[in-house]
Parts: sequence; structure tokens; C-alpha cells
Amino acid sequence: MYGVKFGDMAKLVREIKQDHALALELWDSGNHDARVLATMIADPDQLTAKTFTAWIKEVDNHVTSYQVAGIAAKSAAGRKLMTKWMAARGEWPSATGWGILAQVASEPDAVSIADARKYLATIEKQIHDSKNRVKYSMNTAMIALGAYVPKLEDDAVRIAERIGQVEVDHGLTACKTPLAEPYIRKAAAHHKAKLA
Repeated sequence: MYGVKFGDMAKLVREIKQDHALALELWDSGNHDARVLATMIADPDQLTAKTFTAWIKEVDNHVTSYQVAGIAAKSAAGRKLMTKWMAARGEWPSATGWGILAQVASEPDAVSIADARKYLATIEKQIHDSKNRVKYSMNTAMIALGAYVPKLEDDAVRIAERIGQVEVDHGLTACKTPLAEPYIRKAAAHHKAKLA
């Protein structure tokens, strides 16, 4: 990696806008920064299950996991892979799958209450025994489900209270894992105010 700042990448994105062919070339370069940029300029409608399957095999850190989740959430092919990746044994596919759910949950009617309850039950059962970054993505998904899926806030808060603090190793960074219960309440209140 070169260590390109996200602010500088944002300038490139404004200049390039969307260039799917270039995105595929950037990913194939194997360079971390190029792969992050690839996820920012790819056309979600042109991304296929085959491309996502190839990409997920090469995801090896939380930044590219988050970025792939972001573009997959905008892609029909990516959304179809969400539950498969969530159930994967590997840390990065699973973290990416839960990351997709966290982003999809904020869209109106994207996740049914029945499905959301199943996801929350899985999170409650598995979060503390999951791999490091899977825990973080599950925690983020729980917050999103509680904040954005109608009538689910109280259920998510109760589950978050039972789960308690989720311990995630963020390495040599100042990042912290938010305690889900107050975060759900705050995000839900903000979302309701926005809708009003």
C-alpha cells in the first residue's frame, strides 16, 4: 500500500466519477489503496457474483472488507451473497456479509421485521464467540437494525443490553467499539427526527 488518505481518494473519485473498467484493473493490481479506490468508482450494476466471489477471496483487512460491503450493498449481485458471507467461517467474508446487512438495514423496507429478528437472534447467540472483525460488523448490524427497522428498536436494545460490551481488537488505533444500547437509541431518535 502507498498510504493514500481517504480525503485524497475522494478528490480522485470526484474527478473519475464512475469507471467500471478502471475499477476492475485497480482491484487486480493487488495494491491496497488501489482496491479501496476500485470500490469507490465501480458500477454496482455491473458487478457480478463472479467478481464479488473473486474479490472476497482477496479481502484481508477491515478497510477492504468495509469497502466491499459498501459497494455490495448497492449491488443486486452483492446483496444475494450477503447471507452466504455472513455464515462463512472465514473472518473477512463473514465480517463483509454482516457489513452489507448494516448498510442495507438503513434503507426503507429493505429488511423485513421477521428477517431482522432472525439476524438479531444470531447476533446474540454468536457475537462473543465470533472472530474479531466479525464481532465489530455484527455489533454495527445490530445498531442499524435497531435504529432503522420499524418497531425493532426495543427488541434490539434488549438484546444489546444482554450482550453488553463487545470486545474488538482495533490494533494500534484510537478506534473503539461502541456500546450498542445507547447507540441504537441515539441513532433511532435521529432517524425518526429526520423522517418527521
